[in-house]
Amino acid sequence: MGARRQRLIGEAGRFLAVGGLATIVALVLFNLLVHGFNTGDHALLDDRPILAYVLANTVGMVISYRGTRMWAFRHRPTRHADGGRSAFVAINVATMTIPVLCLYVSRDLLGLDDPISDNISANVIGLALGVAARFWLFRSLVFRRPINLGDIYPAERAMAVDPGAPVSRARVPRDPSTSGPAPPPAVGGGAG
Repeated sequence: MGARRQRLIGEAGRFLAVGGLATIVALVLFNLLVHGFNTGDHALLDDRPILAYVLANTVGMVISYRGTRMWAFRHRPTRHADGGRSAFVAINVATMTIPVLCLYVSRDLLGLDDPISDNISANVIGLALGVAARFWLFRSLVFRRPINLGDIYPAERAMAVDPGAPVSRARVPRDPSTSGPAPPPAVGGGAG
């Protein structure tokens, strides 16, 4: 397996691990806000599941950013001066519309408001589609590919280095008083 494929598999695995932790936090918080988990007769946001989903996933987004930046894509520099935070938030908000739309269809169009329907629509179907979109967008828009000197200087990669081979180019010494090369030494005559 090539180095590029190994890097992709490693990034995908770390990305999914971080996303899994953030998802568990968001899932528990969402269900607590909408379904209550035996907290009394009514949950805090039982009649507003989309708001509960957005709040829970905002908490998950904070966890996800820290894990993604510090672990999943730690070897990739960001493309943005703010460390990729604004692009990360924009991508998360844009891709959050996918599970929110799934939850809307389940709740408002199909009339399904039980915990299993909510979780299948938002946290299984919508989440799977959103994760795939986020992975591709983060990898291509937020975190750059690691710099490989062979990509920048292709001739360096192609040249075979033999320590005993003669150097084909002579170094021209620089004249410290100017920015150009030193004048050639005088030939044959000296003071005399």
